Order: sequence, then structure tokens, then C-alpha cells
Amino acid sequence: MKPDSDSSLTLLDRFIHLIESVPGSDRLLLRLAVFAIFATGLWLVFAFNSQYSEQTPTSGGTIVEGVVGTPRFVNPALAITRADQDVTALVYSGLMKINADGSLGNDIAESVLVSEDGLTYSIVFRRDISFHDGTPLTARDFVYTIQLIQNPDLKSPLRGNWTDVTLVEVSEYELKVSLEEAYAPFIENFTIGIIPAHLWSSLPIEQLPFSQLNTEPIGSGPFAVTDAGRDASGLINHYTLSAYRENVAKPKINTVELKFYPNEESLILAVAGNEIDATAYVPPGRIQEVLGDNFRLLEEALPRTFGIFFNQNKTAVLRDAAARKALTAALDRDVLIEKAFYGYGVPITGPTVFTQAELESTDGINSTASSSPAELATKILIDGGWLQNNLGLWEKQIDDSAVTLSLTLRTSNTPLFNALSGLIAQQWEAIGVEITTEQFEQAGLVQSVIRPRDFQALLFGHDIGRSYDLYPVWHSSQQDDPGLNIAQYANVSVDALLETARSDQSEASRLEALREASLIIVEEQPAIFIAQPTVTYIVSKDITVADMENLGRPADRFSNIADWHTESDSLWPFFRSDM
Repeated sequence: MKPDSDSSLTLLDRFIHLIESVPGSDRLLLRLAVFAIFATGLWLVFAFNSQYSEQTPTSGGTIVEGVVGTPRFVNPALAITRADQDVTALVYSGLMKINADGSLGNDIAESVLVSEDGLTYSIVFRRDISFHDGTPLTARDFVYTIQLIQNPDLKSPLRGNWTDVTLVEVSEYELKVSLEEAYAPFIENFTIGIIPAHLWSSLPIEQLPFSQLNTEPIGSGPFAVTDAGRDASGLINHYTLSAYRENVAKPKINTVELKFYPNEESLILAVAGNEIDATAYVPPGRIQEVLGDNFRLLEEALPRTFGIFFNQNKTAVLRDAAARKALTAALDRDVLIEKAFYGYGVPITGPTVFTQAELESTDGINSTASSSPAELATKILIDGGWLQNNLGLWEKQIDDSAVTLSLTLRTSNTPLFNALSGLIAQQWEAIGVEITTEQFEQAGLVQSVIRPRDFQALLFGHDIGRSYDLYPVWHSSQQDDPGLNIAQYANVSVDALLETARSDQSEASRLEALREASLIIVEEQPAIFIAQPTVTYIVSKDITVADMENLGRPADRFSNIADWHTESDSLWPFFRSDM
């Protein structure tokens, strides 16, 4: 039987053959119709893709991060320099971590439950977490880490956070942590990286600081050290970190290259030469110089308050409420931040940012928008009974003695504090205050000025942590050394509120107590609150980073680095792997 001559033709071949077999004029119309249908189909596909497809991050790419300094203790128990803390944040992980919105969330912990009295934390560990060498991470590793920190022979900078804390290993993946007194901000300590006990526990305590594991660490974090470069003297000058995707965090970035520079100048040259993609080490005064078209700047306030703390026991001037209020009103915070912080700071009028808007509307200092700081301060002094003498200095009878509005301002001998104290002196002198500034090296400031409370006014900065715990700075029990209440402030109501803010397990109650305490402190003005500094992070425009809110320190910028990406693909939602 003779085969059909068309049986070997494809469907498309037959369709074309059919069109071409039509008479001439009809064939042209049919060709145009087919072209129109094809073009319409393509347009519909592109329109649908444009409307419904999403840019979805994909795995891949490398980030080159520039760091100033040399890492020596990439170890959660010993990390103290920024270089150490940056690498530790990438290599290690903790029970909890800071989420992109600034809240605290579980990381290695499956659950963290707090007892009603706030004294006991019951922790269940995830069972699918391993260290970079494949060893499972268990409760034993956390217990070892904390007991190491608690050991006085190690001299860990974190030891004070774990004083009077007891740990009980309930099972391989369960743990109880007990406090002697309820302290709500304590939960922040669960972000500390966990050390692998199977690698460290055989080392005598005196040998731990010298272990090679300090510079070639093994943790459970999002990135593992796969290469460590050293200079001629044996110091680390480069790390290659590779994504570790065996744990809950599955980084999208494949590799993080860390390059270490001896000083800020060499780092700036590296930025200018496009040798690095990101850095948090460019000094504020040089940021605009290096930004260019390839980088963008990310800023986030740090929980550190800069202010002028008064010692009312040292001079009668500061016991006068009008004098303290006028000194506060005379300062233009925007100018101080612009010139001393190069614009990278947040003005504050109280000890916390939680109450900023309310403080600005109730402190009675910023309420006269039409008046300059100098005019407002002058009015406050006149209303408070101060009179200017022939030399333009203010005088007043206080405690049956004539006193002159003069002060000595002491501070640290650093570029920031030198600039800030000079600007403050200018603004106070502009209203007729006789001011002397004195700078001390940091050790001398602590030993000779702060510890004995030997100052009239002290320009200083306090780190109050992500939880904004004001107790160490403002509770009356902390007036004397080693307490940090350097203004020697005492108020029974504030004491009670700060105790509530420490012990109450309700976040809403804690914040309300902090708000009320802050309002009282501002009303009584034992200090002038100036600014909070910001962490400044220069990053390539080709890198998409996660949100950064409520950071505790610069290294916290890496808390959600698993979500960063340099590469993405256009996908329809139903093709996404995370749907």
C-alpha cells in the first residue's frame, strides 16, 4: 500500500502548506491574520509577565566588605573590637537574633518561655542545627559558652551580663536559665554566639586566648570560614566566608570576602578604587567624599546617648533650676550634630528616643519656635532672677552668696568630644556664660574625673543597650562608683519606675515606665541630652540588604545577612520556591 505523502509532515508544516495552497488574494489575507494572531499572543505574554512577574532574589554573588583593624578574637566570649565583632556576627549564631524590624526573634532556639515571675527561661533548641564541621549543636554547647564567660580567669567583657545566672541542662535539647532577680532586658543576652564545646572544652582556660580557633573559628552562623589570608607577620588580613546552608538561615549570597585595613585612610583608598562593596568604617567627615555614584548610605541610630551631666554638689550655679534650663535652651542641637557629628546623629531632648516627640512638646524649651536658642536662654535667665553685670556675665544671689554663671566642662580628649565641647562653649559664651573646657585621656577621665565624680559638668556618652535600660544611669542606688549614675541623681518616683521597667515582663508596661521616668528626668534637668550617634554603612547599589532597625552595635547590621542578595530573577508567583 502506498503511504500518504503528507503523513511525515508536522502539524506546523501542514498548517503552512494549507495557507500556501489558498488562492493568491486569500493567501495574503490569511498570512496577515496569522501574523496578527501571533503578534497579539506575544503582546499578551509580555503584558502578563510585566503585570504579574516579581523580582525574586536568587542565590549567588559575592560581597567584599572592608574592615579597619585586625581580628584576634573571633570568639563570642572574647570579641571586643569592632573587627572581632563583625566576623563573629557572620560566623556564629545565638539562641535569638535581631529581626529586620528590630524585634527579637528565635534563631537556634525553637522556643523561649519566660516564667510569670521573670526568674526562669525555659529554652528548647532546634534539632536541625549543626556547627560548620557538621557536629550537632546542643544545649551542652550553650552551657559551655556561658560558663566560659562566667569564668573570672578568662576575663570576658561579657561576664557582667551573666553574673548570678544559673544554667541547668534539662536534656540534650532543653535548658533552663535562672536569675536571682527578675530583669526583663536579660533576654537580649540570648543573641550571643554559641561556641562548639567539642572543640574548645579540652583546652585549659589559660590557653584559650591563644588558640588558633580564635582566628580560624568554627561556628553555626550563616557563613563559614573557608580561607584565612595572613600578612608577612602572620596577622589575618583577609577572610573568605562561604554560605552555610545546612541550618535554618540559608544565605542567598554565596561568598563574603572580608578585607582588613590597618587604618581608615587605606580603607578610603580601597573604597575610591572600587576594591570593596561595603564598609561601616568610613569616618563621618569623609562619607560624602567617597559615596559617589556606586554607593548608597544606610543610617540607623545606636542606643548611645551623648549629653552633659551636671554635678550639683560641685557648684551652686547648677543647683539653680533657671541656670540649668537656660544652659539647655542655649544649645542648638542641629548645629552640634551638623558640625561635630558631620550630620550623622539624631537630636534628643531626653534619655530615651521613645518619648522624643512628647518631650519636645512638653519640656518648655523648644516651645517658642520664633525665638533663637540664645534669645530663649536669655529670657529664662532674666525670669529666673539672673542679672548681667558690666562685663556681660550673669550674676545671682544663691544661698546668700553672689555667684557668677560660670562652669568648667570636662570631657574626653578625642576628635569628637573636642569638637563638641568647643561648639558647646561657643554657644554658652554667646549668652554670657563663662566657660572653661578641659580634656582628659580616656583612662585619666575615668580614674580622675568620673569615678570620684570630680567635675561640674561632664560631656560624656552612655551606652544603654537595645532595651534602653536606664537603671544603671539614673537609679539612685548607682550614684557612687562603680555605679554609672554620674550626675548623682536621686528621685524616689524615678527609682520605682526604673525598677518596674527592669522587672515587668510586659513590653507595654516597660515602655510606659520608661516614658514616665524620662519625663520626670527632663523636668528636673540633671543633664542636657544632645544626640544619639548613627551607624553609617556604605554599600554598593548592586547589593540589596535587609532592613536594619534598633541595632545594638554596628556588627548587628549582619543580623539578617541571610536575606541580602546581589542577584534576582523575574518569576511568576506560582513558580517561586518559597510559595
